[in-house]
Amino acid sequence: MDVQFREIDPFNCWIWLRTPDPLGQGERGYLETAFDSWFFLGKLGGFNAENLQTHEQEGVELSWMAYDPEPAERALPALMHNMGAVEYQGCWARCWVDLGTSDAVALDVLINTLRQLSNEVLEIEQLLIGGLNEDWPIEEQSEAMFAGLDLLADAEEDEDEEDQDEDDDDDDR
Repeated sequence: MDVQFREIDPFNCWIWLRTPDPLGQGERGYLETAFDSWFFLGKLGGFNAENLQTHEQEGVELSWMAYDPEPAERALPALMHNMGAVEYQGCWARCWVDLGTSDAVALDVLINTLRQLSNEVLEIEQLLIGGLNEDWPIEEQSEAMFAGLDLLADAEEDEDEEDQDEDDDDDDR
Protein backbone atom coordinates (compact mmCIF):
# COMPACT_ATOMS: atom_id res chain seq x y z
CA MET A 1 0.00 0.00 0.00
CA ASP A 2 1.49 3.26 -1.16
CA VAL A 3 0.88 6.05 1.38
CA GLN A 4 1.17 9.68 0.31
CA PHE A 5 0.59 12.85 2.28
CA ARG A 6 -0.65 15.95 0.54
CA GLU A 7 -1.57 19.37 1.88
CA ILE A 8 -3.44 18.73 5.12
CA ASP A 9 -5.99 21.03 6.70
CA PRO A 10 -6.84 19.16 9.92
CA PHE A 11 -10.30 20.72 10.01
CA ASN A 12 -11.12 19.81 6.39
CA CYS A 13 -9.20 16.69 5.42
CA TRP A 14 -10.05 14.18 2.70
CA ILE A 15 -8.68 10.65 2.88
CA TRP A 16 -8.60 8.78 -0.44
CA LEU A 17 -8.12 5.05 -1.08
CA ARG A 18 -7.59 3.36 -4.44
CA THR A 19 -8.23 -0.36 -4.86
CA PRO A 20 -7.53 -2.55 -7.91
CA ASP A 21 -11.28 -3.13 -8.45
CA PRO A 22 -14.49 -1.51 -7.18
CA LEU A 23 -15.30 -2.72 -3.67
CA GLY A 24 -18.20 -5.08 -3.04
CA GLN A 25 -20.69 -4.62 -0.20
CA GLY A 26 -18.75 -6.89 2.17
CA GLU A 27 -15.47 -5.05 1.55
CA ARG A 28 -17.22 -1.72 1.94
CA GLY A 29 -18.57 -2.89 5.29
CA TYR A 30 -15.06 -3.68 6.54
CA LEU A 31 -13.72 -0.33 5.34
CA GLU A 32 -16.60 1.65 6.84
CA THR A 33 -16.27 -0.18 10.15
CA ALA A 34 -12.56 0.65 10.24
CA PHE A 35 -13.25 4.35 9.63
CA ASP A 36 -16.17 4.43 12.12
CA SER A 37 -14.08 2.74 14.83
CA TRP A 38 -11.15 5.07 14.21
CA PHE A 39 -13.41 8.12 14.38
CA PHE A 40 -15.14 6.92 17.54
CA LEU A 41 -11.78 6.56 19.30
CA GLY A 42 -10.79 10.02 18.08
CA LYS A 43 -14.08 11.56 19.18
CA LEU A 44 -13.41 10.21 22.67
CA GLY A 45 -9.89 11.68 22.77
CA GLY A 46 -8.00 8.43 22.20
CA PHE A 47 -5.35 10.07 19.99
CA ASN A 48 -3.79 12.34 22.60
CA ALA A 49 0.00 12.32 22.25
CA GLU A 50 0.39 14.17 25.55
CA ASN A 51 -0.54 10.98 27.41
CA LEU A 52 1.11 7.92 25.86
CA GLN A 53 2.56 6.46 29.03
CA THR A 54 2.69 2.84 27.96
CA HIS A 55 4.16 3.79 24.58
CA GLU A 56 6.88 5.78 26.31
CA GLN A 57 7.86 2.64 28.26
CA GLU A 58 9.25 1.18 25.01
CA GLY A 59 11.63 -1.67 25.70
CA VAL A 60 10.58 -1.80 29.33
CA GLU A 61 8.45 -4.52 30.89
CA LEU A 62 4.86 -3.27 31.23
CA SER A 63 3.89 -5.74 33.93
CA TRP A 64 3.14 -3.89 37.13
CA MET A 65 3.76 -0.50 35.49
CA ALA A 66 2.60 2.36 37.72
CA TYR A 67 0.13 4.36 35.60
CA ASP A 68 0.14 8.01 36.64
CA PRO A 69 -3.25 9.76 36.24
CA GLU A 70 -1.66 13.23 36.46
CA PRO A 71 -0.41 13.47 32.84
CA ALA A 72 -3.87 12.55 31.57
CA GLU A 73 -5.47 15.20 33.76
CA ARG A 74 -2.96 17.87 32.66
CA ALA A 75 -3.24 17.05 28.94
CA LEU A 76 -5.28 19.33 26.74
CA PRO A 77 -8.22 17.61 25.05
CA ALA A 78 -7.36 16.08 21.67
CA LEU A 79 -10.71 15.37 20.07
CA MET A 80 -11.82 14.65 16.52
CA HIS A 81 -14.78 16.80 15.59
CA ASN A 82 -16.62 15.28 12.62
CA MET A 83 -16.49 12.67 9.87
CA GLY A 84 -18.51 12.24 6.71
CA ALA A 85 -19.71 8.97 5.23
CA VAL A 86 -17.32 6.89 3.17
CA GLU A 87 -18.11 7.51 -0.51
CA TYR A 88 -17.30 5.31 -3.51
CA GLN A 89 -16.65 5.94 -7.18
CA GLY A 90 -15.18 3.17 -9.30
CA CYS A 91 -11.91 2.00 -7.73
CA TRP A 92 -11.80 4.96 -5.35
CA ALA A 93 -13.17 5.42 -1.85
CA ARG A 94 -12.95 8.66 0.09
CA CYS A 95 -13.86 9.98 3.49
CA TRP A 96 -13.93 13.55 4.79
CA VAL A 97 -12.81 14.17 8.35
CA ASP A 98 -12.38 17.10 10.71
CA LEU A 99 -9.46 15.91 12.79
CA GLY A 100 -10.12 18.69 15.29
CA THR A 101 -7.45 18.85 17.96
CA SER A 102 -6.53 15.16 17.78
CA ASP A 103 -2.82 14.55 17.43
CA ALA A 104 -0.98 13.13 14.40
CA VAL A 105 -0.87 9.73 16.12
CA ALA A 106 -4.46 9.41 14.82
CA LEU A 107 -3.17 9.21 11.27
CA ASP A 108 -0.56 6.62 12.25
CA VAL A 109 -3.29 4.48 13.77
CA LEU A 110 -5.45 4.84 10.65
CA ILE A 111 -2.54 3.95 8.36
CA ASN A 112 -1.69 0.89 10.47
CA THR A 113 -5.35 -0.18 10.46
CA LEU A 114 -5.75 0.23 6.71
CA ARG A 115 -2.43 -1.56 6.06
CA GLN A 116 -3.66 -4.58 8.03
CA LEU A 117 -7.06 -4.42 6.33
CA SER A 118 -5.23 -4.38 2.98
CA ASN A 119 -3.13 -7.39 3.96
CA GLU A 120 -6.04 -9.53 5.12
CA VAL A 121 -9.36 -8.42 3.63
CA LEU A 122 -9.20 -6.05 0.66
CA GLU A 123 -6.26 -4.77 -1.33
CA ILE A 124 -5.61 -1.04 -1.03
CA GLU A 125 -3.13 0.09 -3.67
CA GLN A 126 -2.88 3.71 -2.64
CA LEU A 127 -3.78 5.83 0.38
CA LEU A 128 -3.78 9.60 -0.06
CA ILE A 129 -4.11 11.76 3.03
CA GLY A 130 -5.16 15.35 2.46
CA GLY A 131 -5.31 17.42 -0.68
CA LEU A 132 -7.41 16.83 -3.76
CA ASN A 133 -7.75 13.92 -6.14
CA GLU A 134 -7.70 14.66 -9.87
CA ASP A 135 -9.68 11.46 -10.51
CA TRP A 136 -12.57 12.59 -8.29
CA PRO A 137 -13.20 16.33 -7.81
CA ILE A 138 -14.75 17.58 -4.59
CA GLU A 139 -18.09 19.30 -4.89
CA GLU A 140 -18.96 22.05 -2.44
CA GLN A 141 -19.59 20.18 0.80
CA SER A 142 -20.49 22.91 3.27
CA GLU A 143 -24.17 21.98 3.59
CA ALA A 144 -23.73 18.20 3.42
CA MET A 145 -20.94 18.02 5.96
CA PHE A 146 -22.60 20.24 8.51
CA ALA A 147 -26.27 19.36 8.04
CA GLY A 148 -26.43 18.00 11.58
CA LEU A 149 -25.07 21.27 12.91
CA ASP A 150 -27.83 23.18 11.12
CA LEU A 151 -30.43 21.03 12.85
CA LEU A 152 -28.72 21.63 16.18
CA ALA A 153 -28.63 25.40 15.58
CA ASP A 154 -32.33 25.40 14.61
CA ALA A 155 -33.19 23.46 17.79
CA GLU A 156 -31.20 25.93 19.89
CA GLU A 157 -32.96 28.88 18.22
CA ASP A 158 -36.35 27.28 18.90
CA GLU A 159 -35.34 26.71 22.52
CA ASP A 160 -34.18 30.34 22.85
CA GLU A 161 -37.49 31.54 21.39
CA GLU A 162 -39.41 29.35 23.86
CA ASP A 163 -37.32 30.72 26.74
CA GLN A 164 -38.02 34.28 25.51
CA ASP A 165 -41.76 33.54 25.28
CA GLU A 166 -41.70 32.17 28.85
CA ASP A 167 -39.85 35.28 30.04
CA ASP A 168 -42.44 37.48 28.30
CA ASP A 169 -45.25 35.50 29.96
CA ASP A 170 -43.56 35.99 33.37
CA ASP A 171 -43.32 39.74 32.74
CA ASP A 172 -47.05 39.87 31.93
CA ARG A 173 -47.97 38.36 35.31
